[in-house]
Amino acid sequence: MTLATDTVIRPSATLFRALADSWTMTRRGLAHWARRPGQVVVNLVFPVMMLLMFAYFLGGGMTVPGGGDYKEYLVPGMLALTMAFGLEGTMLAVTTDLNKGVIDRFRSMPIAPSAVLVGRSVLDMLQSAMSLCVLIAVALAMGWRWHDGLGDALYAVGLLLWLRFAMLWIGIHLGMVAGRPELVQAVQILVWPVGFLSNVFAAPENMPAWLGAVAEWNPMSATAAAVRELFGTPVAGGGSWAAEHAQLLAVCWPLLLSAVFFPLAVGRYRRLGG
Repeated sequence: MTLATDTVIRPSATLFRALADSWTMTRRGLAHWARRPGQVVVNLVFPVMMLLMFAYFLGGGMTVPGGGDYKEYLVPGMLALTMAFGLEGTMLAVTTDLNKGVIDRFRSMPIAPSAVLVGRSVLDMLQSAMSLCVLIAVALAMGWRWHDGLGDALYAVGLLLWLRFAMLWIGIHLGMVAGRPELVQAVQILVWPVGFLSNVFAAPENMPAWLGAVAEWNPMSATAAAVRELFGTPVAGGGSWAAEHAQLLAVCWPLLLSAVFFPLAVGRYRRLGG
């Protein structure tokens, strides 16, 4: 009878401990935000500056195939770009903790092994949700609107956060692989071209044929196109399979990336210091 009772209690106790430790790691990150609010503000303001720059400085020379306001086309793309570029912040946080020995100290403490990664992921998703709220608020102030109802708009936000979840685990894995904050810059050099090689700022129809095809299959393009459909704003995605099934790809691409990089990140974490 005792063995049966232990079998029932121990898994639940282990889960409770893991959740409690993960919340402790999340609170640690929130405490850092409170001590360094300037960094949080910069992370929120930078996407807004990008949106304003492309909307007002460069937007006058941009056209949307099929017609439509360029700002309505741009805003969903900028939301997707912000979610994808969030992996840079994740990488920097992970490499900083590695170099300061923070992760090694956590690994030596009697806490759930998953708590550090779960706490990091919760914190980054909170940051991303805040970024989305700020960026959408600014877009509304600029005159942008969604047109297909609140339900579709919330689904669009869910797809954006789903993309961020996948980028999160890519960032955690690459941060542990890089090991040093300086090497994050080398990854940033690759991230920016991938971000711009998409339909975020320009429609693939306006690109050379081969470049447009690459842009349409970019995971960020899938999310941007799907979000445009759900918001009811100009899509301009052409007649390719990728363009016609953007919502499906917006679900499948992050699922595939998570399936690859989540176990890689967990495995890499377990081997640290081994």
